[in-house]
Amino acid sequence: MEECCSTKPKKQTPHNHEGHSHDHSHETGDKSTFQMFLPAIASFVLLLIGIALDNYIKPNWFTELTRLGWYLIAYIPVGLPVLKEAYESIINGDVFSEFFLMGIATVGAFAIGEYPEGVAVMLFYSVGEVFQAMAVTKAKSNIKSLLDQRPDEVTVVKDGKPQTVKAEKVNIGEIIQLKSGEKLGLDGELLSETASFNTAALTGESKPDTKTKGEAVLAGMINLNTVSQVKVTTAYKDSKLSKILELVQNATAQKAPTELFIRKFAKIYTPIVVFLAIGITLFPYFFVNDYQFKSWLYRALIFLVISCPCALVISIPLGYFGGIGAGSRNGILFKGSNFLDVLANVQNVVMDKTGTMTEGVFKVQEINFNNEFNKDEILKFVNALESISSHPVATAIHDYVGEIDHSINLENVEEIAGHGLRATINGKEILVGNFKLMEKFNINYDIKAKNLVYTLIAVAYDKKFVGYITIADTIKPDAQMAINKLKSLGIKTTMLSGDKTSVVKYVADTLGIANAFGDLLPEDKVNKIKEIKTQNQSVAFVGDGVNDAPVVALSDVGIAMGGLGSDATIETADVVIQDDKPSKIPMAINIGKQTKKIVWQNITLAFAVKGVVLALGAGGIATMWEAVFADVGVALLAILNAVRIQKMKF
Repeated sequence: MEECCSTKPKKQTPHNHEGHSHDHSHETGDKSTFQMFLPAIASFVLLLIGIALDNYIKPNWFTELTRLGWYLIAYIPVGLPVLKEAYESIINGDVFSEFFLMGIATVGAFAIGEYPEGVAVMLFYSVGEVFQAMAVTKAKSNIKSLLDQRPDEVTVVKDGKPQTVKAEKVNIGEIIQLKSGEKLGLDGELLSETASFNTAALTGESKPDTKTKGEAVLAGMINLNTVSQVKVTTAYKDSKLSKILELVQNATAQKAPTELFIRKFAKIYTPIVVFLAIGITLFPYFFVNDYQFKSWLYRALIFLVISCPCALVISIPLGYFGGIGAGSRNGILFKGSNFLDVLANVQNVVMDKTGTMTEGVFKVQEINFNNEFNKDEILKFVNALESISSHPVATAIHDYVGEIDHSINLENVEEIAGHGLRATINGKEILVGNFKLMEKFNINYDIKAKNLVYTLIAVAYDKKFVGYITIADTIKPDAQMAINKLKSLGIKTTMLSGDKTSVVKYVADTLGIANAFGDLLPEDKVNKIKEIKTQNQSVAFVGDGVNDAPVVALSDVGIAMGGLGSDATIETADVVIQDDKPSKIPMAINIGKQTKKIVWQNITLAFAVKGVVLALGAGGIATMWEAVFADVGVALLAILNAVRIQKMKF
């Protein structure tokens, strides 16, 4: 019997926030767009008036001291916050921050009398910072609005009367009344006979999902028809949506290697740039005949403005955050930007069968028992024993046989991994599982099980072979599309299953999966993954999230089908596909590829433009205006490119 229930050990220690040299928290608080731009607007107006007084009006009173005062007033709204940030960074031990670079560049410009350029550099830098803040805030709010669909208040029925209360104060066991069009605030069990829900908040799918009495319904689902009643089963803070929201909001703590490299690079790069700027100012004195300190200091200040690594430090995390957001919008949850990188380069997708490529909804097709046994009695025994398992096969048998006979006394119950179940009933041993279980306990049978293209549940009682139960599963509608897309991406596919080989081969052949192996124990699956890994190839393992812990731990990235299934899935998988659709596997890989592509476009753009303007600045050709473009302009272009992924269709 193919196992499907277990958990995966975490590959990463949780959420250690990397220290870095540039703090771009960009908290905008409750400020309006106008309030955010107000300092820049004030500075811009004063700068324009100053330039007009300098070059066109030229009044007598606009002398050197007055000029300095005027441009200082223009500088303060945009410059003071940056100088404050620079001071706080230095106090915290981070001397070479970008705030420090911009501070010394603009103060230096004032020192050599280039007042308008000093104001202009800080003005454009501040405008760029506001745009960055808006981009980051929008990315975060997009993700939050996608997931945090819980209403703050719900209607609870108490003593037959509806009362509106805070969702977080509702206790387990209370009954919520849900009107048509209302969102459910907590996880629960449907008490009404039927109800249709929009599950887009959880799965990315707006297609109505009809639930029947007794089925689980989750926070964030929208009731589409008549008034329904739901019994609360989970506290507000423990709801599945709360966990998903927390997962995605914390996803940026797991940094991608590229992102970590840029952070470390900036720490080394910035002090080098400062010392180079000092060198540009002083060294020419020894080599240039007509050395002018003011001229070479100006070049050094340009060099500092250009060298600011703002474009890299902001746009790269924003690119990864955009990828995480794009996944969330499509019902795919990435636990960190590092997994986007891994998926972008994955070479093998290894998948489970049951619940992954097939529906995992088994139905009993045939009961084939020897006549010497009482068929109904044995089925009751099997049903009672299978009741300890959460495997889909157990559910199929329960659906076929009916209510469990609790008068049956089960003793010495044992679950044998990869084989099935064993127990004692009425002093006699009963075995229920695959044919390997029969062989393990030396039960003779005359069935050629390997030739049957169905899942077979073998039964033995009192050391005798009783017969088998035939169970069939169906392939998911989009499984074929998923395999075709994986092939088009050049990714090798393999199916590993504990189910019998004939069934696994049949499903694999139907879908066109290159390699398929059945009758595998958990350790056999591990060995198969190791074989692939020995070829120095990356592996993504896709399962229903409930078993195969060793395989998932060994893989480079674990993708769990069953976001609406067990809580263990959400907590332990690297990537969670919330609506169980196999077609989301290539979609997740494509999101990873597009994210990495955008990140490297930004890196190339920043280095190329900065490199050219740095050379021009050091040679005295570029002015502060080119420097502003190389810093703020490139940063804005990179940010616009980074947020582009949130608009893509996958």
